[in-house]
Amino acid sequence: MIRIVLVDDNRLMQQTVAEKLSFFDDINCKFKADNGFVLLERLIENHNVDMILMDIEMPKMNGIEATALVKSKYPHIKIVMLTVFDNDENIFKAIKAGADGYLLKDISPDDLYRSITETLNGGASMTPSIALKTLRMFREPLDFVYVNESTDITLTSRETEVLIQLTTGITYDQIADNLNISYGTVRKHIENIYTKLQVCNKLEAIQKAKYNKLI
Repeated sequence: MIRIVLVDDNRLMQQTVAEKLSFFDDINCKFKADNGFVLLERLIENHNVDMILMDIEMPKMNGIEATALVKSKYPHIKIVMLTVFDNDENIFKAIKAGADGYLLKDISPDDLYRSITETLNGGASMTPSIALKTLRMFREPLDFVYVNESTDITLTSRETEVLIQLTTGITYDQIADNLNISYGTVRKHIENIYTKLQVCNKLEAIQKAKYNKLI
């Protein structure tokens, strides 16, 4: 028996999803919750659950926040986002929070059941349009990653010069020659830039600096 939990602040939608699942004898809806906060309270009492079908936009605690907390406390539970929102930011944040799949609510009962079983068997089920968006996100860096981050970032004039040089794709040695400084100094400036921007590589540094209008 597959033990499912439904999390959605819309009671009508809860009922709709429950009806879709009712066609399948091996699915048992353990309980329903109106938001992430209620979900976490209920899981304390009973976390013997296989999967959570999670809405995103909910009061008190949204689905993305709840996903991250559930995964930290109960990593054995699979979580599939079931939502009407297919924008890139929600997809990115859900995956980052630990979601095992991402489906749209207009999914048919058969497709929902297949997605549940595939995910429980180690897959990562996604509505086809979501899968395409996810592939594009990996191919094309996204600016929205930085939307909610602080823009109170300041670089020194020399750090800005080094960063501008980085955008041209030249080597550290060439940057050192262009700015008449040592290779070690270039590396130190770049380390400082990465720390201030809270990034790990050149591409992220350039993208975030452009987003925050530092270059």
